[in-house]
Amino acid sequence: MAGLAEQVATPEAGEAGKASAPEYQGALGALSVNASLTDVLARGIEELRAAEAAGDLKETARCHLAVAEASRRLGRTDEADRAWKAGYRTARAAGHAGSMAWALWSGGTLARQRGAFRLAYRLLALAAEWGERGGDIVVRGYSLAGLAETGRIQGDYAAVEELHEQLLAEARRRGEARHTVWALEGIAQMHRNTGAYDRAHALFAEAAEIAERAEDQMDLRGALAFNHKMRGNVLYRAGRYEEARDLYTRALAEFRDMTEPRGTALSRLGLAKARARLGRDSAETAAELATLRDQFNRIGLHHAREMVDKAAAELGVGPLPGPGTAAATPPDAYRTEALRATDVAGLR
Repeated sequence: MAGLAEQVATPEAGEAGKASAPEYQGALGALSVNASLTDVLARGIEELRAAEAAGDLKETARCHLAVAEASRRLGRTDEADRAWKAGYRTARAAGHAGSMAWALWSGGTLARQRGAFRLAYRLLALAAEWGERGGDIVVRGYSLAGLAETGRIQGDYAAVEELHEQLLAEARRRGEARHTVWALEGIAQMHRNTGAYDRAHALFAEAAEIAERAEDQMDLRGALAFNHKMRGNVLYRAGRYEEARDLYTRALAEFRDMTEPRGTALSRLGLAKARARLGRDSAETAAELATLRDQFNRIGLHHAREMVDKAAAELGVGPLPGPGTAAATPPDAYRTEALRATDVAGLR
């Protein structure tokens, strides 16, 4: 979330400052947060081979992390799974707690992306613990943010709303554009989901402004694209379908430009819903929703697949052909246990 961890990353200098990517470390530390994911993956594999040849366990673990994150964001979930686990094993062999924590954070983030929330909580809580043991407040902050986001995605607002606010305050205090944007958008999503559309839209707009001025040549493209998609969600829920369609269209183009499959699919879903509300043929809508459900299955976003079926029911074009949706994960004590790790004061 903030500060320096073994000098692997420079924190953003103010909300208008540089947006760093502390998950890119060691030989990959100079890579931008907006670096092409395919370039990051290629460079990560190249540096990984060099580190393995040199017998440098710490550098090998760092390279595995970059490979895992690039693979995850490209939707290559099996490759990401292998990479974070290899990174964890290497970091453990090296006895390096910080690198173990980063690997666990990557694994927990991947688990959330796949809809495996129980595993996500477990891995992210372990990442926060190992980050604290290793004195790495950056990975600890990322892990706490991951726990908060997991709870928010599941709709457990009572448990994580205060944590979002605390993390936002800490991000502002440290002048971190990237995580100020993350926290603002998380809070905005909770307001959107509870019907406070004006407040949600204002927070999304503030997040976009911060992201746009984060750096002259590096404007957090991923954050902006998700911002446009989520603002489209707000406008859609408010019944402003033409405006929502325009924002979804913009987000879709941005995600396609970044070759980001998850954002691309989510933007297509929003766009399909908006177009349906604006009079698109119901058969065309049903066909596109069925295609999107298959795409979410390939990516591994089972919770997003459920969103497609809900959209079909909402728009009156369901049930869609094909297999039924997976059951949602029931509430359990594992959330409470994992969220006990959320001591934001430990970041200071």
